[in-house]
Amino acid sequence: MEERYDVVIIGAGPAGLTAAIYASRANLEVLIIEAAVNGGKLSKTYEIENYPGYQSISGIELADRLTKHGQKFGAKLISGEVRKIEGEKEKTVTLADGRVFSAKAVIVATGTKERMLDLPRADEFTGRGISYCAVCDGFFYRNKEVVIIGGGNSALEEALYLASLASKVTIVVRRDVFRADAKVVDQVKANEKIEIITKHVPDALCIEEERICGLQIRDVETGETRVVPCKGIFPYIGADACTDFVDQKILDDHNYIITNNDMSTAIEGIYAAGDCIQKDLRQVVTACNDGAIAANSVIKYLKEQ
Repeated sequence: MEERYDVVIIGAGPAGLTAAIYASRANLEVLIIEAAVNGGKLSKTYEIENYPGYQSISGIELADRLTKHGQKFGAKLISGEVRKIEGEKEKTVTLADGRVFSAKAVIVATGTKERMLDLPRADEFTGRGISYCAVCDGFFYRNKEVVIIGGGNSALEEALYLASLASKVTIVVRRDVFRADAKVVDQVKANEKIEIITKHVPDALCIEEERICGLQIRDVETGETRVVPCKGIFPYIGADACTDFVDQKILDDHNYIITNNDMSTAIEGIYAAGDCIQKDLRQVVTACNDGAIAANSVIKYLKEQ
């Protein structure tokens, strides 16, 4: 028999957990479903310096605090991957393992997933030479050379973390400028263990005895190639919305969810929040903002039913 709730929140990142706090404090029956790790990408972030109230806090600690707070007022948290949302007034949420839950409203807060490195054999070496989480795998590269691909905040923040472990960190950037915050850029440029190579893109993996031994990169202007020796590669080349299970009619051309100011969508009873929605700024603080608005909108919606 399927379990029934007032609202099902899909995703236990900052947006989903904040929504859970507001909804459960309003005495709603709340279920949170998380497919991966509680806290979302926070759990993969070494240090956060732009979340109000904390001059500096590790991503893991903030994720833990938000998770506990999200459950404090009675919200139930389970692990599972959502496959589909169906129904008109009453929503049915079906998981990959066959479990089914029903709710009067749904908040989608699934965030984004990292884009994979598009090179031959990259999939084969994911987890054994290619990693998408410096906090998770940095220890395996102590006193070794590593390469980071990308010029945004995530790439540079992880470069600083890896510099505390690796013997050398090389950052490969397509452009000659960074998209990261000025303070992070200054910290990277001041770190003697970090080398920056601009106007280059990854071209091929260098493999020796079935192990990563380097990354071939290509100059975007001249086309010339060179090899950067390394044992590990950390790509931070953008992300895509985790919305595979969402009805296409509420998605934009890039599969981000289109919401109104109150986080409602074109489908009655379905709301969205956080990095998976169509917006310009994707930060922890804006995700929390979205979650609070979405929960408040659900509270109002349910009162009108």
